[in-house]
Amino acid sequence: MTETPSNLPDPSLQSAETTENPEDLLRLLRRKEGNWVVWGQACAKLQKLGYNTQAIFEATGFEPIQQNQIIVAAQVYNSMLNMGVSEEVRSHYGRIGSDSLYELRILNQAERATTAEFLHSRNLNSEAAKEVAKAVKDYSRFSQLPQGFTNHPGDAVAYSYWRLAKQQSDLQERSRLIARGLMFAHSQTARQQIEQLLTEFTITSQRPAPSLPIYRLEAEEELPRLIPLAGQLPITVAEFQQAKQIQPQGAFQTVRASANSAWVSIPGWQLVLKTEDPVAILCNNNQLPNQATAKSQETLLLIDRSQQEWDGNSYFFVEQSGQLQIQWFPDEPNIPLLGRLILILRPKNILDEDTNKDIWQIDE
Repeated sequence: MTETPSNLPDPSLQSAETTENPEDLLRLLRRKEGNWVVWGQACAKLQKLGYNTQAIFEATGFEPIQQNQIIVAAQVYNSMLNMGVSEEVRSHYGRIGSDSLYELRILNQAERATTAEFLHSRNLNSEAAKEVAKAVKDYSRFSQLPQGFTNHPGDAVAYSYWRLAKQQSDLQERSRLIARGLMFAHSQTARQQIEQLLTEFTITSQRPAPSLPIYRLEAEEELPRLIPLAGQLPITVAEFQQAKQIQPQGAFQTVRASANSAWVSIPGWQLVLKTEDPVAILCNNNQLPNQATAKSQETLLLIDRSQQEWDGNSYFFVEQSGQLQIQWFPDEPNIPLLGRLILILRPKNILDEDTNKDIWQIDE
């Protein structure tokens, strides 16, 4: 947790944005002047001025992961103030709680304010803040509020436990989930909904998430190689000689023409040919749902942006705080779907890359 002394001036009266001088910003961070909100503003300003996180770390002692936390948390804090919170909440999070506010980054401004008030009223830590934020985000996707539950962060978390409890056949675990739901419930009607589970033992089956559409390149002939095209005959010697070799990079031989333009070759499987508006994204496989414990490996995602109708057997890309996120929805959501995940492509396992260049070894 990032904490600042309680006797500091009001953070609203101090701002790293009052200076454009990077030396002043670095000095502010080295001396830890102001509070964590000011530090986050200073780190953000330095990054905009071209300083990378490692350079800031070496100059100030703020580690890259801490820089990211306080920058994002400061943005959440300011948006929370814009929506209006109590003086007690403003003062509390102006001193401590950047780790808790960081977890609220996935919420909109109104949700951040009400959730921060709730976290403070219950004296909840950052681990609980993460749980509450996820519940509120999932809850916000309902076009209509579940029966008995209100539009309050406490009821959002209570509903998540109510839903889990209904799916639980083990009585001990069911009782634990009911108790957790009652602990978070804000409205009396939400409490009543949860208390009904104490005498109602109907089990609601949980729809399992579908398997991720994972493929792996296996045969050498499936490995793409991009060749420069000089043109179509008849061509001049100059055109022939001007054809430049490209330098593919990474496991999928990605070619970049500029910072914002890149191409990658994918085998023409039927699944790929059927896409109408395909786009590829590189990621690490442990960034995928239910793959956190997998061995780290570069992975290619193929998304069809033309497929935006919900399907319970597919994963979709949605927007979350301005970033793309892969999600599966057991029920039709009330947020825009940006495209369906078509396949996840893993690179071929090559023990010796020179082997592919030796004809006699390939022929064997």
